[in-house]
Amino acid sequence: MIRFYFHHTPNPMKVALLLEEAAISYEVVPVDTLKGEQHTPEFRAINPNGKTPAIIDTEGLGKGPVRVFDSNAILLYLAEKSGKLLGDPADRGELLSWLMFVATGLGPYSGQSVHFRRAAPEQIPYAQNRYLREAERHYQVLDQHLESRSFIVGDGFTIADVAAWGWVDRSNFVLGEGRLAEFPNVARWFASVDGRPAVTRARAIGKNLTFKREMDEEARRNLFPQNYVAA
Repeated sequence: MIRFYFHHTPNPMKVALLLEEAAISYEVVPVDTLKGEQHTPEFRAINPNGKTPAIIDTEGLGKGPVRVFDSNAILLYLAEKSGKLLGDPADRGELLSWLMFVATGLGPYSGQSVHFRRAAPEQIPYAQNRYLREAERHYQVLDQHLESRSFIVGDGFTIADVAAWGWVDRSNFVLGEGRLAEFPNVARWFASVDGRPAVTRARAIGKNLTFKREMDEEARRNLFPQNYVAA
């Protein structure tokens, strides 16, 4: 059984999609990050970095339960354990490359673009421009790669598609309303992935849970505690 520590944000949604796509049994454990539940000692014992998602594989790999944190590490762990969504072994280099492209580029720059345009307490034009342009550049790289391709790696759906879907799903927030159309190959690919039955099931996870939604002072302190550390 997989114990899945979840909040309805892009990185946990990747894991939700993989679990549903690969038909892996799991139990959802909600972590309300706006309330600061990611900072409790109990959760930090699972993810020292204090972020969702994280999992506990209660069966493990023969030596007791296994914890895994960071969304793309979880995708790789679960895909390898289940033997699903890894694609052709001959394409492993491509799979790892695009998985890391999302982990180190598309995801972080998208997140920072949203932060500086929507959440930062002050408007910093340089930061807004820097992260938006880098997010756009990563979309362009992916768009060029997807020309005449149905999937990111090889001829089938893999964890590379799962990883990218989690962030492209938030393109309206990252780039601006309707701007995904500027990247037609990504838009075509996203529509195909988003139509998969497993996506519908993954989205249903968040609908059954209640999380704090107000971005008030409590939420800001819990999401960005470093901003409140005295100099």
